[in-house]
Amino acid sequence: MKTKLFLITPPFTQLNTPYPATAYIKGFLNTKGIEAFQADLGIEVILKLFSKEGLQSLFQVASLKFTVEGISDNSKRIYALQEEYIKTIDAVIAFLQGKNPTLALQICQEDYLPEASRFAQLEELDWAFGTMGTQDKGKHLATLYLEDISDFIVECVDANFGFSRYAERLGRSANSFDELYAALQQEPTYIDSVLLSTLKEKIEAVKPTLFLISVPFPGNLYSAFRSAQWVKKHYPEIKISMGGGFPNTELRSLSDARVFEFFDYITLDDGEVPVEELASPDPSEGGEPRRYKRTFLLEDGKVVYKNNSLKPDYKQSQVGTPDYSDLLLDKYISVIEIVNPMHRMWSDGRWNKLTMAHGCYWGKCTFCDISLDYIKIYEPIAASLLCDRMEEMMEQTGENGFHYVDEAAPPALMRALALEILRRKLSVTWWTNIRFEKSFTADLCLLLKASGCIAVSGGLEVASDRLLKLIDKGVTVEQVAKVTRNFTEAGVMVHAYLMYGYPTQTIQETVDSLEMVRQLFEAGVLQSGFWHQFAMTAHSPVGLYPEKFGVVKETEVIGTFANNDINYIDSTGIDHDKFSFGLKKSLFNFMHGICFDYELQDWFDFKIPKSKIPEDFIFDALQEEANFTIKPNAKIVWLGGKPSVEKFTKSKKGNSWEMMSLTFHDKKESFTIQTSAEEGDWLVEMLLKITVSKAKTYTFQELKTDFETKLEDFELFWYSKPVNTLREFGLLVL
Repeated sequence: MKTKLFLITPPFTQLNTPYPATAYIKGFLNTKGIEAFQADLGIEVILKLFSKEGLQSLFQVASLKFTVEGISDNSKRIYALQEEYIKTIDAVIAFLQGKNPTLALQICQEDYLPEASRFAQLEELDWAFGTMGTQDKGKHLATLYLEDISDFIVECVDANFGFSRYAERLGRSANSFDELYAALQQEPTYIDSVLLSTLKEKIEAVKPTLFLISVPFPGNLYSAFRSAQWVKKHYPEIKISMGGGFPNTELRSLSDARVFEFFDYITLDDGEVPVEELASPDPSEGGEPRRYKRTFLLEDGKVVYKNNSLKPDYKQSQVGTPDYSDLLLDKYISVIEIVNPMHRMWSDGRWNKLTMAHGCYWGKCTFCDISLDYIKIYEPIAASLLCDRMEEMMEQTGENGFHYVDEAAPPALMRALALEILRRKLSVTWWTNIRFEKSFTADLCLLLKASGCIAVSGGLEVASDRLLKLIDKGVTVEQVAKVTRNFTEAGVMVHAYLMYGYPTQTIQETVDSLEMVRQLFEAGVLQSGFWHQFAMTAHSPVGLYPEKFGVVKETEVIGTFANNDINYIDSTGIDHDKFSFGLKKSLFNFMHGICFDYELQDWFDFKIPKSKIPEDFIFDALQEEANFTIKPNAKIVWLGGKPSVEKFTKSKKGNSWEMMSLTFHDKKESFTIQTSAEEGDWLVEMLLKITVSKAKTYTFQELKTDFETKLEDFELFWYSKPVNTLREFGLLVL
C-alpha cells in the first residue's frame, strides 16, 4: 500500500500567515517523491467560527448560559447586539483578508461595527493613527471587534479559547499528563466540535496512511491530542505521529504510556529523517524491519526511545524549498492589535517563512536551550540557494514578503543574502531576528535596507552590563544603542526582546534596565519591545548548572510528561512578578512615543529606588565618533547608478587644468560632484566595476592598488569631499 501523508498544524498559531513547519516537511518530502497533503486547521476553524453561520451557532450555544447568574455586562451587551455581529462578520473577515478594501471607509466612520469593551481604549488611541491611512485604522477597529467576540466566547462558550493559543494552560509546564488526560475524557467543547468536523472533512478527502501533527507551542497541544483522539477512534488503521517545537523541548524524557493511546510515535528535533523512516514501507508488507530516528513509541506497554536509523540528518541544502501548496493562502486575515508599525508585523501581512541558518552561530546565552540540537548544530545556507528558494516561493505563493525565522541571523550571511538579492534585482520585503553585535555597521544596515530588509528583532534582554555578561550575551548596552541607531538611521525598524527576573537580578538593576529602555526609545533608536519574565528551562545552562547562577531548583522530581520549565528559588528572594504590570505599561507608552518625562516611580504602585543610570547615558553613547579606519579586506560596493559626465576647464592665476563634473540620480534626488579629470575617469570606471549588480566584489586594498597604478595618494582621494558625498548616497564599506 502506497504511503500517503497528511500534515496539520492544530489550532491556534497565527491568523495572518501559516506556521511553516508543515511547509518545510512537505518541501522535503517532495524531494523524496513521497505524496503529502497539509492543512492549517487553525485558520480553517477560525474562519468557520467567525462567519455568519458560525456566529449564529455560537450565540445559540451561548444562550444556554444566559439563564445562569454571573454573566458580565460586557457579554450581555454583545449578546444583545448579536444581530449586528452576524450581519457584519462576513464583510469584516473579507476586509481583513484584503478582499473588501472599500469597507474601511465605513468602519472608520465608527457607526458600522458594534462596539463592546475593547473599544473603550479608542479615545486614547485616536492620536496614534496620525496620518495612518483608512485601511490601517479600519484593520485596527476590525481587530477590536474580533477581540470583543473572543472575550464573549471565553466567558460564555469555551474558557480555553484564544486567537493564537487554545487551552494553553493544559500544555504549559505539564509535568504530569493527568490534567490534560482528564480534559480529553470530557465531551468535546463547542470549539472542539468545529475542529473535529473540519478534520473529518480533511481525513475523508485525503485518506492518509500516516497522520503527522506539528505542535509548535503549548497552546497547540490540547487540540493536537483532540485531533489524534478522533482519528484513533474513527480510523484506527491510520498511524499518527507528533513532532514540532513543543515535543522537541518539553517531551524529551516522556514516560507516560497513556500518551500512546493517542499517538503511535513522537519524534524529536529535525523532522526530515524521522518522518522519512516512518513513511518507509510497513514491515508487515514485506519491507525491512523499520528503523527509527529520534522516536518515542510504545512496546510491551512501555515507552521506549529508538534511534537506530542508519541515515544521517540532511544538510540544509538537501531539504528542499518549503512548499505552501494546499494551504488557504488567500484566506489568512491580517489584524492590527497595536498600532506600533514594528509590533504589528507579527499579526499583519502574509509572510513566507525561511531560515538562513540552522541553529545559532552564537550559541552561548545562558537562558537559552543551547544544549539542544536545534540551537547547538549551526549550519548556514548559501545565499544563492536562499535566493533560489525565495524565487520559487514567490512564484508559488504570489507573495514577496519573507520572515527569516532564525534564532539569530549571522551578519556575514545577511550581507551575502542582501548582495545576492540586489544582484538578481529581486523586489522583496524581509525581516529577521539578530544579535545586536558590532558587525552591524551603518553601511551594512544601509545595504540590508537597500535589499528590502525593513525590520530586525533582537534580544537586549536585561539592559544591564553585569547581567548581560552573566547571560553571556556578548554585547553591552552601549553597543546595542549604536547598532539600533545604525539600523534606525538606515530606515530599518528595531524590536527588542527584554527580560526581567533573571537570577540574582536586583530591584535596582530592574529599575536601571527600565531607565535604559526609556532612553533608547526617547533617543528614537528603538521602535518596539516586549518584556518577558525569565523562565528557567531544563536544557539551558541556568537549568543545567543552577548553582553557578545563584538559584536552587525547588524540586528534582522529573515528571512523566513535559519536563522543561523548572521552578526555582532565587537567592535574592525578590518577587519579580510585581514588576510585570509597570514594565509593560511603561513600554506600551514608550512605543507610542509618549511619557518619556514621567518619573519611573509613576509606573509602579509600590516604592522603587531611583535609577543610578545618568540621564544622558544613551545620548552620550550615540555621540561617540565612529572609527574611520578601513580594513584592507573590507568590501566596497556601489548601490547607485552610472553618472552623466561633463568635462570642463578651470583656470586660476594663469594656470588651467581639466576638471570633471559627475551628476548622479538616485530615487529621491540628484546630486553632482567635481573631481580632477584623471580622478573622475578612474572613478567612473571603478563605480562600474563595484556596482552591486556585478558578481565580483572588490576590496578596499584592490581599489587602492588600482588607483595607485595611475594616480597618487589614494587615502587623500578617498577621504575627499567628492567621495564623502558618494558615501552618503550608497558607496558602502562592508
